[in-house]
Amino acid sequence: MEGTNGADVPISGELVSVAHALSLPAESYGNDPDIEMAWAMRAMQHAEVYYKLISSVDPQFLKLTKVDDQIYSEFREIFDKLKIDVLDPEELKSESAKEKWRPFCLKFEGVVEDFNYGTLLRLDCSQGYTEENTIFAPRIQFLAIEIARNREGCNKAVYVGVQPKEGEKGVSGGEQKKAEKKEEEASDGGEKEQGATAGVGEEEKGGTVGDGGKEGGETSGEGGKEGEPARDGEKEKGAAEEGGKRETAKEREKEKEVNKEIKEDE
Repeated sequence: MEGTNGADVPISGELVSVAHALSLPAESYGNDPDIEMAWAMRAMQHAEVYYKLISSVDPQFLKLTKVDDQIYSEFREIFDKLKIDVLDPEELKSESAKEKWRPFCLKFEGVVEDFNYGTLLRLDCSQGYTEENTIFAPRIQFLAIEIARNREGCNKAVYVGVQPKEGEKGVSGGEQKKAEKKEEEASDGGEKEQGATAGVGEEEKGGTVGDGGKEGGETSGEGGKEGEPARDGEKEKGAAEEGGKRETAKEREKEKEVNKEIKEDE
Protein backbone atom coordinates (compact mmCIF):
# COMPACT_ATOMS: atom_id res chain seq x y z
CA MET A 1 0.00 0.00 0.00
CA GLU A 2 1.25 3.42 -0.88
CA GLY A 3 0.02 6.86 0.11
CA THR A 4 0.66 10.33 -1.30
CA ASN A 5 1.55 13.67 0.14
CA GLY A 6 0.18 17.07 -0.85
CA ALA A 7 2.39 17.12 -3.98
CA ASP A 8 1.13 13.67 -5.14
CA VAL A 9 4.59 12.13 -4.60
CA PRO A 10 4.35 8.41 -3.73
CA ILE A 11 5.17 7.54 -0.12
CA SER A 12 6.15 3.99 0.67
CA GLY A 13 3.98 1.92 2.94
CA GLU A 14 7.01 1.40 5.17
CA LEU A 15 7.32 5.14 5.85
CA VAL A 16 3.60 5.40 6.53
CA SER A 17 3.89 2.56 9.01
CA VAL A 18 6.86 4.19 10.75
CA ALA A 19 5.10 7.55 10.89
CA HIS A 20 2.02 5.89 12.34
CA ALA A 21 4.10 4.01 14.86
CA LEU A 22 5.84 7.19 15.98
CA SER A 23 2.47 8.77 16.64
CA LEU A 24 1.66 6.06 19.16
CA PRO A 25 2.78 6.08 22.80
CA ALA A 26 5.89 4.09 23.63
CA GLU A 27 4.01 1.34 25.45
CA SER A 28 2.03 0.54 22.29
CA TYR A 29 4.91 -1.42 20.74
CA GLY A 30 7.69 -3.73 21.82
CA ASN A 31 11.39 -3.56 21.05
CA ASP A 32 11.04 -3.29 17.26
CA PRO A 33 14.53 -2.31 15.92
CA ASP A 34 13.11 -0.25 13.04
CA ILE A 35 10.86 1.71 15.34
CA GLU A 36 13.67 2.20 17.81
CA MET A 37 15.90 3.53 15.02
CA ALA A 38 13.18 5.95 13.88
CA TRP A 39 12.74 7.16 17.46
CA ALA A 40 16.50 7.55 17.83
CA MET A 41 16.74 9.69 14.67
CA ARG A 42 13.88 11.92 15.77
CA ALA A 43 15.34 12.21 19.27
CA MET A 44 18.75 13.12 17.87
CA GLN A 45 17.29 15.90 15.73
CA HIS A 46 15.48 17.26 18.77
CA ALA A 47 18.70 17.11 20.81
CA GLU A 48 20.68 19.03 18.16
CA VAL A 49 18.07 21.78 18.01
CA TYR A 50 17.92 22.09 21.79
CA TYR A 51 21.69 22.20 22.24
CA LYS A 52 22.02 24.96 19.62
CA LEU A 53 19.30 26.84 21.48
CA ILE A 54 21.05 26.80 24.89
CA SER A 55 24.36 27.65 23.18
CA SER A 56 23.06 30.78 21.47
CA VAL A 57 20.60 32.15 24.06
CA ASP A 58 21.07 32.59 27.79
CA PRO A 59 19.17 29.49 29.08
CA GLN A 60 17.82 31.42 32.06
CA PHE A 61 15.40 33.23 29.74
CA LEU A 62 14.25 30.19 27.73
CA LYS A 63 10.67 29.00 27.83
CA LEU A 64 10.26 25.43 26.58
CA THR A 65 6.49 25.04 26.99
CA LYS A 66 3.42 27.06 27.92
CA VAL A 67 3.36 25.38 31.33
CA ASP A 68 7.02 25.73 32.38
CA ASP A 69 6.04 27.18 35.75
CA GLN A 70 3.75 24.25 36.53
CA ILE A 71 6.31 21.66 35.43
CA TYR A 72 9.05 23.26 37.51
CA SER A 73 7.01 23.72 40.68
CA GLU A 74 5.66 20.14 40.60
CA PHE A 75 9.09 18.74 39.78
CA ARG A 76 10.82 20.46 42.69
CA GLU A 77 7.95 19.62 45.02
CA ILE A 78 8.47 15.91 44.39
CA PHE A 79 12.20 15.80 43.55
CA ASP A 80 13.41 18.57 45.84
CA LYS A 81 16.78 16.91 46.53
CA LEU A 82 17.50 15.57 43.05
CA LYS A 83 20.92 16.69 41.81
CA ILE A 84 20.35 17.88 38.25
CA ASP A 85 23.73 19.27 37.16
CA VAL A 86 25.17 15.74 36.90
CA LEU A 87 22.46 13.08 36.87
CA ASP A 88 22.77 9.62 38.33
CA PRO A 89 21.07 7.19 35.88
CA GLU A 90 19.88 5.13 38.83
CA GLU A 91 17.73 8.05 39.98
CA LEU A 92 15.92 7.88 36.64
CA LYS A 93 15.88 4.22 35.63
CA SER A 94 15.87 2.13 38.80
CA GLU A 95 12.62 0.49 39.86
CA SER A 96 12.28 2.72 42.90
CA ALA A 97 12.93 5.80 40.73
CA LYS A 98 10.36 4.70 38.12
CA GLU A 99 7.71 4.35 40.81
CA LYS A 100 8.36 7.94 41.80
CA TRP A 101 8.56 9.29 38.25
CA ARG A 102 5.50 7.53 36.84
CA PRO A 103 2.82 9.51 38.71
CA PHE A 104 4.66 12.75 38.01
CA CYS A 105 4.75 12.05 34.26
CA LEU A 106 1.08 11.04 34.10
CA LYS A 107 0.06 14.37 35.61
CA PHE A 108 0.99 16.01 32.32
CA GLU A 109 -0.83 13.66 30.01
CA GLY A 110 -3.01 15.90 27.85
CA VAL A 111 -1.25 18.98 29.28
CA VAL A 112 2.10 18.63 27.51
CA GLU A 113 2.02 17.51 23.88
CA ASP A 114 3.86 14.24 23.25
CA PHE A 115 4.61 14.05 27.00
CA ASN A 116 5.90 10.45 26.77
CA TYR A 117 7.87 10.65 23.49
CA GLY A 118 11.39 9.37 23.72
CA THR A 119 14.05 12.10 23.95
CA LEU A 120 17.77 12.29 24.61
CA LEU A 121 18.81 13.62 28.00
CA ARG A 122 22.35 14.67 28.98
CA LEU A 123 23.71 13.29 32.22
CA ASP A 124 26.27 16.09 32.72
CA CYS A 125 24.69 19.42 31.79
CA SER A 126 28.07 21.04 31.10
CA GLN A 127 28.77 18.56 28.29
CA GLY A 128 27.18 17.91 24.92
CA TYR A 129 25.24 14.98 23.48
CA THR A 130 27.94 12.32 23.39
CA GLU A 131 27.28 8.60 23.60
CA GLU A 132 28.68 8.41 27.12
CA ASN A 133 26.74 11.47 28.30
CA THR A 134 23.30 10.58 26.91
CA ILE A 135 20.35 8.44 27.99
CA PHE A 136 16.79 8.02 26.69
CA ALA A 137 14.01 9.61 28.72
CA PRO A 138 10.31 10.48 28.24
CA ARG A 139 9.76 14.03 27.01
CA ILE A 140 8.15 15.21 30.25
CA GLN A 141 11.15 13.93 32.22
CA PHE A 142 13.47 15.78 29.82
CA LEU A 143 11.39 18.98 30.17
CA ALA A 144 11.27 18.83 33.97
CA ILE A 145 15.04 18.42 34.30
CA GLU A 146 16.02 20.90 31.57
CA ILE A 147 13.60 23.58 32.80
CA ALA A 148 15.13 23.20 36.27
CA ARG A 149 18.67 23.32 34.82
CA ASN A 150 17.86 26.53 32.94
CA ARG A 151 16.23 28.27 35.89
CA GLU A 152 18.85 27.21 38.39
CA GLY A 153 21.74 28.27 36.15
CA CYS A 154 23.17 24.82 35.47
CA ASN A 155 23.00 25.15 31.66
CA LYS A 156 24.73 28.52 31.68
CA ALA A 157 28.07 26.68 31.45
CA VAL A 158 27.17 25.64 27.89
CA TYR A 159 26.16 29.17 26.88
CA VAL A 160 29.20 30.81 28.47
CA GLY A 161 31.52 28.17 27.02
CA VAL A 162 30.73 29.12 23.42
CA GLN A 163 30.69 32.92 23.95
CA PRO A 164 33.86 35.04 23.43
CA LYS A 165 35.45 35.85 26.79
CA GLU A 166 35.61 39.48 27.87
CA GLY A 167 39.41 39.35 28.07
CA GLU A 168 39.63 38.00 24.54
CA LYS A 169 37.25 40.74 23.36
CA GLY A 170 39.44 43.36 25.03
CA VAL A 171 42.63 41.92 23.57
CA SER A 172 41.07 41.67 20.14
CA GLY A 173 39.76 45.22 20.34
CA GLY A 174 43.11 46.49 21.63
CA GLU A 175 45.00 44.75 18.85
CA GLN A 176 42.63 46.23 16.29
CA LYS A 177 43.14 49.72 17.71
CA LYS A 178 46.92 49.23 17.67
CA ALA A 179 46.78 48.09 14.06
CA GLU A 180 44.65 51.10 13.11
CA LYS A 181 47.05 53.42 14.95
CA LYS A 182 50.03 51.91 13.13
CA GLU A 183 48.29 52.39 9.81
CA GLU A 184 47.60 56.03 10.65
CA GLU A 185 51.22 56.57 11.72
CA ALA A 186 52.47 54.92 8.56
CA SER A 187 50.18 57.12 6.49
CA ASP A 188 51.28 60.28 8.33
CA GLY A 189 54.92 59.24 8.02
CA GLY A 190 54.56 58.75 4.28
CA GLU A 191 53.01 62.18 3.87
CA LYS A 192 55.73 63.79 6.00
CA GLU A 193 58.46 62.00 4.07
CA GLN A 194 56.91 63.08 0.79
CA GLY A 195 56.75 66.69 2.02
CA ALA A 196 60.35 66.54 3.25
CA THR A 197 61.52 65.13 -0.08
CA ALA A 198 59.73 67.92 -1.93
CA GLY A 199 61.29 70.50 0.39
CA VAL A 200 64.76 69.08 -0.12
CA GLY A 201 64.18 69.12 -3.87
CA GLU A 202 63.20 72.79 -3.75
CA GLU A 203 66.24 73.61 -1.61
CA GLU A 204 68.53 71.75 -3.97
CA LYS A 205 66.95 73.52 -6.92
CA GLY A 206 67.37 76.93 -5.27
CA GLY A 207 70.90 76.06 -4.21
CA THR A 208 71.81 75.08 -7.75
CA VAL A 209 70.50 78.35 -9.15
CA GLY A 210 72.30 80.31 -6.45
CA ASP A 211 75.50 78.41 -6.99
CA GLY A 212 75.21 79.04 -10.73
CA GLY A 213 74.90 82.76 -10.09
CA LYS A 214 77.88 82.68 -7.79
CA GLU A 215 79.95 80.73 -10.27
CA GLY A 216 78.97 83.16 -13.08
CA GLY A 217 79.91 86.13 -10.93
CA GLU A 218 83.17 84.55 -9.87
CA THR A 219 84.03 83.63 -13.46
CA SER A 220 83.25 87.13 -14.62
CA GLY A 221 85.35 88.55 -11.83
CA GLU A 222 88.23 86.25 -12.64
CA GLY A 223 87.92 87.23 -16.32
CA GLY A 224 88.20 90.83 -15.30
CA LYS A 225 91.24 90.04 -13.21
CA GLU A 226 92.84 88.18 -16.09
CA GLY A 227 92.37 91.33 -18.27
CA GLU A 228 94.46 93.44 -15.85
CA PRO A 229 97.88 91.95 -16.88
CA ALA A 230 97.12 92.83 -20.52
CA ARG A 231 96.57 96.45 -19.62
CA ASP A 232 99.81 96.49 -17.58
CA GLY A 233 101.71 95.13 -20.58
CA GLU A 234 100.38 97.82 -22.82
CA LYS A 235 101.42 100.44 -20.28
CA GLU A 236 104.93 98.97 -20.07
CA LYS A 237 105.18 98.84 -23.87
CA GLY A 238 104.10 102.48 -24.16
CA ALA A 239 106.58 103.48 -21.48
CA ALA A 240 109.39 101.62 -23.27
CA GLU A 241 108.61 103.30 -26.57
CA GLU A 242 108.55 106.72 -24.87
CA GLY A 243 111.85 105.99 -23.22
CA GLY A 244 113.33 104.88 -26.54
CA LYS A 245 112.26 108.11 -28.20
CA ARG A 246 113.86 110.13 -25.42
CA GLU A 247 117.14 108.22 -25.74
CA THR A 248 117.15 108.77 -29.50
CA ALA A 249 116.60 112.50 -29.05
CA LYS A 250 119.46 112.68 -26.51
CA GLU A 251 121.79 110.84 -28.81
CA ARG A 252 120.91 113.21 -31.64
CA GLU A 253 121.60 116.21 -29.38
CA LYS A 254 125.00 114.73 -28.43
CA GLU A 255 125.75 114.00 -32.05
CA LYS A 256 124.99 117.61 -32.97
CA GLU A 257 127.20 118.92 -30.17
CA VAL A 258 130.09 116.68 -31.28
CA ASN A 259 129.76 117.83 -34.87
CA LYS A 260 129.69 121.44 -33.74
CA GLU A 261 132.90 121.02 -31.71
CA ILE A 262 134.64 119.40 -34.65
CA LYS A 263 133.74 122.30 -36.90
CA GLU A 264 135.00 124.83 -34.33
CA ASP A 265 138.36 123.02 -34.09
CA GLU A 266 138.83 123.15 -37.78
